Amino acid sequence: MSYFAAAVVRGSGGWAAAEIDLNGAADVDEVADRLRDVDPDADVSLLFVESDDAYLAILRLDDAEDLRVFGSDSAFAEESRLGALLLGEVDEPALEIDEVTNEPAEEPEEEPDEPAGEPDTDPVGDPDLLADLGIPARQLLELCSSEGMLPSDVTAEVCLVLGCGDEIEELREV
Repeated sequence: MSYFAAAVVRGSGGWAAAEIDLNGAADVDEVADRLRDVDPDADVSLLFVESDDAYLAILRLDDAEDLRVFGSDSAFAEESRLGALLLGEVDEPALEIDEVTNEPAEEPEEEPDEPAGEPDTDPVGDPDLLADLGIPARQLLELCSSEGMLPSDVTAEVCLVLGCGDEIEELREV
């Protein structure tokens, strides 16, 4: 299984990015330690892990503490060692898009012809982990369930909003 793991950290000088090697990591705590090592003094540390153009996991540390995790699909944990490593300890499923809106959901008069997102996706974890950075839970869930969006597309969209899109693109070009 191929993967791309990019850390973006925000310190006093702004955003910086680095690729992280996850090979040999024993558990999610070791992955968090590798993320901390990118910049131990960072205010916010994010890790975007894209796997096989199918799955995305996002890990977040604030002030190098309190790990929060989001996964685009619970199947990632079932289908790969890396997915199990990153998402295996995530107990709660992510909220559905309808559950994170401030407005009450309206009942459709008819069933839509096509589903809003891929029906096979089952996001897990904390979809609010980027809300204070400009990506509310609803937007993250919509990005992950949008037809035709690859994990790399989601990462690029999120990083563009965060202000670290150029740093991620530089990592991809190396």
